[in-house]
Amino acid sequence: MTKFRPCIDLHNGKVKQIVGSSLSENESELKENFVSQKPAEWYAQLYKKDGLKGGHIIMLGPGNEDAATRALKAYPSGMQIGGGIFKENALKYIEAGAAAVIVTSYIFPNGKFSLERLKAISGEVGKERLVVDLSCYKDEGWVVAINRWQTLTDFHITKENLEMISEYCFEFLIHAAGVEGKQRGMDLELIKFLGEHSPTAVTYAGGANSTQDFETCNKLSKGRVDLTIGSALDIFGGNVPYEECRKFSILSLP
Repeated sequence: MTKFRPCIDLHNGKVKQIVGSSLSENESELKENFVSQKPAEWYAQLYKKDGLKGGHIIMLGPGNEDAATRALKAYPSGMQIGGGIFKENALKYIEAGAAAVIVTSYIFPNGKFSLERLKAISGEVGKERLVVDLSCYKDEGWVVAINRWQTLTDFHITKENLEMISEYCFEFLIHAAGVEGKQRGMDLELIKFLGEHSPTAVTYAGGANSTQDFETCNKLSKGRVDLTIGSALDIFGGNVPYEECRKFSILSLP
């Protein structure tokens, strides 16, 4: 069954919810849905108290190292971490308490997929502690985007590509970047495609705005895709009750 996966998005050291497509080097273009007065570790402690595993901490640009480290310390082996992860620093985050590291831009140097780099970081931390971020925009299929989703790569989400990458990781994290943070609905075609063709676990994020979206995701993916709700959650200033979402993990446990 589809499970709820929590998140902590960090920008300039603060927990925020941001319209994904507005992320760029130009801070004036940034569209913030929510800026928390609570530190990152408060959210990590909440997820730990509620027994929610497999959530992700994403560092959106520089200035987030300290906040991320505090969150990992607050919930050892409970959360994954991504944003600026590469082979040389990956083990540092595992040692700091991350359950897994999430890699994205590192395996797409100059926007081109590098199998060599994927093998290298997988060998460094182990397949069982590596998540590959394939966040994407819809454009004649789905094209993976990197660098805070501002750069399109040469890599498309296809059955063959998912099968190839799954040899080196245990999970995919996929934000539908075009709808991320907008609370206007999920990319239903992408969820269905992932449910049919992903050979390994997947967490989807982007556009979810109600608890009904868990039922939708579960039906479309045949229970094979988990769901993150960010901006729409009441703990991030939205209207969807966190307590209701939390139940979907409890009910889904074997």
